[in-house]
Amino acid sequence: MFYSAIRKVFFKFDPEAIHELSIKGFKATGATPLNMLYKQTIPDKPVEVMGIKFPNPVGLAAGLDKNGECIKAFEALGFGFIEIGTVTPRPQPGNDKPRIFRLPEANAIINRMGFNNKGVDYLVDQVIKAKYQGVLGINIGKNKDTPDENAKDDYIHCMRKVYDFASYITVNISSPNTPGLRSLQYGEALNELLSALKAEQRSLADKFGKYIPVAVKIAPDLNADEVESIAESLIANNIDGVIATNTTLARDKVAHLAFGNEQGGLSGAPVKDKSTEVIKLLSKALDNNLPIIGVGGIASGADAEEKIAAGAKLVQVYTGFIYQGPKLIKEIVHTLK
Repeated sequence: MFYSAIRKVFFKFDPEAIHELSIKGFKATGATPLNMLYKQTIPDKPVEVMGIKFPNPVGLAAGLDKNGECIKAFEALGFGFIEIGTVTPRPQPGNDKPRIFRLPEANAIINRMGFNNKGVDYLVDQVIKAKYQGVLGINIGKNKDTPDENAKDDYIHCMRKVYDFASYITVNISSPNTPGLRSLQYGEALNELLSALKAEQRSLADKFGKYIPVAVKIAPDLNADEVESIAESLIANNIDGVIATNTTLARDKVAHLAFGNEQGGLSGAPVKDKSTEVIKLLSKALDNNLPIIGVGGIASGADAEEKIAAGAKLVQVYTGFIYQGPKLIKEIVHTLK
């Protein structure tokens, strides 16, 4: 009830302005007694994935805390793991505003942010300050003005910077808001990138004396053959995990709504079935060679169960969390066996 009242007020204002206000609020209160305003106790429901022990299977998806400024606040909310980013080597402003659109009739959001962030050095500073002892994923990407043929250099740069501070690293090649990025999901471009990242991971494991898993985040807008091809590349390159899925470019479920045809990635309820289908296809193609983290349209415990039944080992929330609030974390943990 408390969150639904706040949401009613927040939804009267510009989405990005409210996002920035929320981030400032969480940043200011996360490590203070004021976090009692939203802190909640979530029962342990441990699960081991990628060699990591997660206290519960519900994570925060990348994109909400791009710069790692609110780690302590999201810890207080009870997430089993937190994924920050997407971060790029250099700071960048992202795409022109407006670039976030709410579609409340569909419990959805369209965004075309474009990896707006303060750069990997700033993010690492925030992680160090947080002194977070939980499971932290760091999601890495490329700068918009980096040519596609040099993309791997950006990913390697970020991997080197974050390796010592991450529980796992996510390689984002599926955002629809950076031109050319999704082309890295296919064929030789994907194999070349994964091979380079795997070599760097081995080198960094030797340097730091610890192995940090690498996961790849893929799009929901893939057909069965494309999913199978990606799965083959992930297995061949010994990638540790896959996150399915990012936002969709499809508009068939929202085209009739206000803002329904805005450019960008659509998240929330309309992507749920597409995401689940990709997870099913992936699960079959991967044949237990690496785990799947399911994300996309999860707004209830039943939605999370659906992702697990399709083959996911963990789940992440973002848009569902915006619409449902902190109670969603607790509901999912209670629902999952």
